[in-house]
Amino acid sequence: MEEFSACWQGLEDPRTSNAALHNFHELLMIALCTVLCGGQCAVDMAVFARAKESFLRGFLKLENGLPSHDTFSRLFRQIDPEQFSAAFQRFMARFSKTIEGVVAIDGKVLRRSFDHARGKSALHMVSAWGCEQRLVLAQIATDVKSNEITAVPKLLKLLSLKGTIVTTDALNCQRAIAQQIVDQGGDYVLALKGNQGNLHGDVSMFLNDVPCDETNTTRTVDADHGRIETRTATVSDDIAWLQEGHRWPGLAAIGKIVRMRETSTKTTTETAYYLLSTVLSSERFNEVVRSHWGIENRLHWRLDVVMNEDQDRSRLGNSPNNLAVLRHMALNVMQKENATRGSLRGKFKRAGWDDAYLTSLLQLF
Repeated sequence: MEEFSACWQGLEDPRTSNAALHNFHELLMIALCTVLCGGQCAVDMAVFARAKESFLRGFLKLENGLPSHDTFSRLFRQIDPEQFSAAFQRFMARFSKTIEGVVAIDGKVLRRSFDHARGKSALHMVSAWGCEQRLVLAQIATDVKSNEITAVPKLLKLLSLKGTIVTTDALNCQRAIAQQIVDQGGDYVLALKGNQGNLHGDVSMFLNDVPCDETNTTRTVDADHGRIETRTATVSDDIAWLQEGHRWPGLAAIGKIVRMRETSTKTTTETAYYLLSTVLSSERFNEVVRSHWGIENRLHWRLDVVMNEDQDRSRLGNSPNNLAVLRHMALNVMQKENATRGSLRGKFKRAGWDDAYLTSLLQLF
């Protein structure tokens, strides 16, 4: 419990007087255990505490009895989300001393977190996903009436980017973001679309017209789930002409991925263009671009399908933000625990059924 409490150093208890009946860190421990066992909201936390009282009393004092769902609800509404996210960063430092490989940046909307009565829109969280580590490295909520473009620079400041390759979607292909990544010692592979106007047109025209023998090109074929996907990756470092007109920060190469998907009923072709701050082989370029989709498949999909995040109706105060961070923490614990075979969904079930397994997860702190 002492090591768990150390993770929350600097996180202030927002409760006052009689509202602070229960120990702050014990409430956070019960909340985390609930999420590790598949729970979602304050009601689940109170139900978990009653069902697992004997287990919890093995390492918690619970001097004033079991907390109610109102206690958990008030707590997560009031906790400062910036302090809570900072505590998450200290927690991550225990899991991953250095960040390396591909770091994917992308946002996700918590669909049920809106509150029409108070004029509150759904929470939009932007996350950094370590593709090699398969861990959430950091997250930040977008400002009210803003978007990812303003949140990503703040998110990048939380990370040590030296030796990494940062990937983003086309929305975040911005000069300021590219410059910040380079300034922090990292490299980038940024998806490029029409939001950059003439730059997209120049890159696409060049890569579509340049002879194959003047580029670095690789083709891969994958067959799975009833479809065949052929990916052709092309990289060119002939960009002096491009930089004369656009002066893009740190630009060293440009790339193109052509994806052709064949199923029993149809064939589709899609072409995507990229800006690179380092010259990669076409093989590595293909790997980096594919790694980016890990944030969709291994983070956002799991949050929605396995942890049922989009159905969580916590809306008041800071609850949506703080509970999203708590889910990221629980997901990282599950990812870090690799001694148990089976699906992620199976691990959450086992944590709820097997006290010894839940204890082993908590020991990772």
